[in-house]
Amino acid sequence: MNRRTFINTTAKASLGLAVVPHFNILKSKPEMYDDIIGHGDFKYKVHKSWGDLDRAITPVKNCHEMVMDSQGRLIMVGDDTHNNVLIYDKSGKLLDAWGVRYKGGHGLSLWNDGSDDFLFIADTKGGELIKTTTDGKELMIIGHPSLYGAYDKKDKFKPTESAIGPNGDIYIADGYGSQYILQFTKDGEFIRKIGEGNGTGQNQFQTAHGVCIDYRGKGEPTLLITSRASNCFKRFTLDGVYIEQIDLPGAFVCRPVIHNDNLYSGVCWSSEIDYDASRRLKTHPTKTSPGSGFVTILDDKGKVVSNPGGTKPKYKKGKLQRMVQEQPIFRHCHDVCIDNDENLYVCQWNANKTYPIKLERV
Repeated sequence: MNRRTFINTTAKASLGLAVVPHFNILKSKPEMYDDIIGHGDFKYKVHKSWGDLDRAITPVKNCHEMVMDSQGRLIMVGDDTHNNVLIYDKSGKLLDAWGVRYKGGHGLSLWNDGSDDFLFIADTKGGELIKTTTDGKELMIIGHPSLYGAYDKKDKFKPTESAIGPNGDIYIADGYGSQYILQFTKDGEFIRKIGEGNGTGQNQFQTAHGVCIDYRGKGEPTLLITSRASNCFKRFTLDGVYIEQIDLPGAFVCRPVIHNDNLYSGVCWSSEIDYDASRRLKTHPTKTSPGSGFVTILDDKGKVVSNPGGTKPKYKKGKLQRMVQEQPIFRHCHDVCIDNDENLYVCQWNANKTYPIKLERV
């Protein structure tokens, strides 16, 4: 099948392509915890078993990302092909589950065309971005960028995330591949590569893990792009011109998530923690601390205001100081989803097959 263009619904029907199976399932009975974490106006009660399910029926490996649809349902993607997608209500009850082929189910974005919700699944192992309905019908696919003249065939392509622009343009973060953001029209025509590949330069990325559209402020919307190994987000115009860098020392951030005036992100690792000869705490800026992680929250000025599970944000002479995990509540926070009540739902990677955790705003 020619992947130069997207596969539309009519084409799929005429070709007899199978619809991804899905099924409805049971109720979860989450256990509640009294731990309060966070700082300032952003404090949360931890509901660690909120998303727990029957592992024999709906197992998970890594709970990678979660979004909330227009019905208030919480939709999660993971890489267990028994059920890549789990759909919860806010109480933790499982409403639906589907997806049997996304071996690298990693990124999940939601877009509404004005009437219907659609999902975009980034499959790192399959090397595809797949557009689906919320009940699992595949509508479009983008494959290797060499099919569009964007890469050479030998170039790695392992998409980790996507974002949809105000005109429907699709931005794909090749975060585990060649470290570009790839821009396509809503009809699947390649427009441009954003950035200059892997590196530490102004227009380069070190693990371009996430991308989102930032509509805050009075000007034109912009792109926020993760450079995880550089502990920062980088801001670009929608046509790929660099604007600024937001440094988050010590925080190996995943994708940026905008809710109202604030920016949220799961921190997959914090800096490695060690002590010097006099037993004073020291950190290693470029090394990760295995098993660590927290959530970081920034205001609309780019200032960190809370780190649930992490150290309290501190600024000296206007410069943010290094942040690390403080409480061992999380393990490799991979994403955070925010509901209309400003509760958070945290997905974790390499966390002993843990289901999503709820943080209730207090």
